[in-house]
Amino acid sequence: MINLLTVLDFIKHRLKSKTRHGVHSPFVYRLVDEVIYDFHAKNDYVEIEKMRADLLKDDRWIHITDLGAGSMLNKNTKKQVRILAKNALKSPSLAQLIYRLAADIKPRTTIELGTCLGITTSYLAKAAPNAKVITIEGCPATAAIARENLDKLQIQNTELLTGNFDNILPDLLKNSEELDFVYVDGNHRKDATLNYFEWCLPKLSQNSIMIFDDIYWSKGMKEAWAQIKAHPEVSVSIDLFWIGLIFVRKGQAKEDFIIRY
Repeated sequence: MINLLTVLDFIKHRLKSKTRHGVHSPFVYRLVDEVIYDFHAKNDYVEIEKMRADLLKDDRWIHITDLGAGSMLNKNTKKQVRILAKNALKSPSLAQLIYRLAADIKPRTTIELGTCLGITTSYLAKAAPNAKVITIEGCPATAAIARENLDKLQIQNTELLTGNFDNILPDLLKNSEELDFVYVDGNHRKDATLNYFEWCLPKLSQNSIMIFDDIYWSKGMKEAWAQIKAHPEVSVSIDLFWIGLIFVRKGQAKEDFIIRY
């Protein structure tokens, strides 16, 4: 649910944000012009959005295990799939933006923290069919639905792991040489978000992107985002309000951008 503080943050963001015409970095201008503002329909969008529509009508009840959304830690509750789909899935606009970013980067290895029902996972897998997409979901029942959806779309390049990010991610990183694309969409707490950033940072490739979801979710998330973009190894940050992008491109002048989306 969007609260008053989020609305005020959004208004401030709109007042400070720029379009591509206010961007003087060639790297960021191209990204905004050719990727972020590319609103043309893509064939891959159709079948994934059809799956979303099916989820919005799915009346099945599942047990939800919340491992890190704030004060609800480890709480088990029952919820209908259609309600979860309505409240938790990324909007088509954002999911398709993430698709375009992945298609532009052409990653070899993608990590997603927070599979949910598999919509964004499907976009990541379709955007880079030659990449290995590793996605982690904390809730076993939600992961099972996501697995169904990936199978329906005949997606073969995704490995779905179930469990606590804090337990799975460190071991996963030990066996990873380089990361090209990391999408953090789960455990919206300051300390956890900063941990995921610090753990992944040494593995990020020169061509990599790291995306943080809900950077205005709470005071803690805003503080985490401020610390991440200020890190000396982060050369470029792009604040799109709904998500934040960081790049660690050596030789790139350190700049922070607030872009309207």
